[in-house]
Amino acid sequence: MRKQKSGRRSYEIDMCNGPLLSKILLFSIPLMLSGMLQLLFNAADIVVVGNFTGHQAMAAVGATGSLINLLVNLFVGLSVGVNVMIAKYYGARQEREMQATVHTAVLVAILAGALLTVIGIAAAKPMLELMGTPDDVIADSVLYMRIYFCGMIGTLVYNFGGAVLRGVGDTRRPFFILFAAGIVNIILNLILVICFHLGVAGVAIATAVSQFMSAGLILYCLANTYSSYRFQVRLLRIDWKKLKEMAGIGVPAGMQGMLFSVSNVLIQSSLNTFGSIAMAGNTAASNIEGFVYTAMNTFHQSALSFTSQNLGSHNFKRIKKVMGLCLGLVTGTGVVLGVGAYLAGGVLLQIYNQDPEVIAYGLLRMSLVCAPYFLCGIMDVMSGCLRGIGHSVLAMIVSMLGACGLRILWIYTVFAAVPTLQVLFLSYPVTWAITFAVLFVSFLIALGKIERRYEAGKAAG
Repeated sequence: MRKQKSGRRSYEIDMCNGPLLSKILLFSIPLMLSGMLQLLFNAADIVVVGNFTGHQAMAAVGATGSLINLLVNLFVGLSVGVNVMIAKYYGARQEREMQATVHTAVLVAILAGALLTVIGIAAAKPMLELMGTPDDVIADSVLYMRIYFCGMIGTLVYNFGGAVLRGVGDTRRPFFILFAAGIVNIILNLILVICFHLGVAGVAIATAVSQFMSAGLILYCLANTYSSYRFQVRLLRIDWKKLKEMAGIGVPAGMQGMLFSVSNVLIQSSLNTFGSIAMAGNTAASNIEGFVYTAMNTFHQSALSFTSQNLGSHNFKRIKKVMGLCLGLVTGTGVVLGVGAYLAGGVLLQIYNQDPEVIAYGLLRMSLVCAPYFLCGIMDVMSGCLRGIGHSVLAMIVSMLGACGLRILWIYTVFAAVPTLQVLFLSYPVTWAITFAVLFVSFLIALGKIERRYEAGKAAG
């Protein structure tokens, strides 16, 4: 299964044997760079409209983020199921299972993308109105969101295809793909906004085109591999057993993402009451924080893939080492980048907008959210470890009650009593810390049960 045709370079990583730290870094660094490039899609949108159209257009693009995530996260969550399944089958050397999973995943991505396109276009205006989007922003927000969702098939195909490659340890080719697509996105942004004066429509079109480009390139990679995860159009069909397994892992992950988005939509709705300048500052700060989050999230992906492969080979001691290393790496990354971004915030925010008020609002958010961002990183790593050992529902429940439920409770109690932006932003670090603690204990208990069950089975056999 792991042999490549002579003359072909192998991009796969055996996560079950050999030194762990170097392999985690080999897996994580290209994934980190890929995430940074993917963020450039949205960053380029915000920078271009912020500098060439104005703070209202910038606020319009930013106002759609939490709502887009709310609609998309359930389906993107299914790609987590694909990642876990591919990694587990790869670790157990089950080639037929991998092949069925790949083709089911691609077809589901196409169908789900088509469905999301319809939902996104239809729901854009009523949902943005429900969020209390200001009158001077809502028209551009609706336009941006509708065009963005026209590229949803491309978005999901790339995410599902990327999950397949991550499952076998290949994070380098997705990086090359996003590099190419990111360059195209930026060039189209500049042409459509500066030359054709299309404003938010121009940046949305550029993003949709780049999404389809990413999807085409990821399918080309899968079709031209010589391993058992090779994509062939003639084999494109849904294996209902695999879809059920995928949903069992991925739907809880997607539900968790949706619940996070619900809490973020409530926060965005609360923030909208402070006006378009506060919204613009929040948008710029959130975008900068996105780069820190993406750097940390690579260790969540590493924990997920390495844990899943080692679960397939029943290497429980190595799973614990994976958890420890990923927690250490994500903490270091989060502290250095989060605090560093806050300290450089005055300079970084000027890239997005020169308005002093916009910058002041952005710095306020960064002081309370970006500086302690490592708390979000360790929470996500523990969630990835739990999913990697097959406890996706448990991870969802803990996250739902912790980071989501507590955040919503905070908005309707603490923020309602003291309705300031400081109090609103404090909901993030408080809920991250509490949720991490519960996830950590849950993981140790769940892994212990799996290990004891396996040892009992060996003794009985």
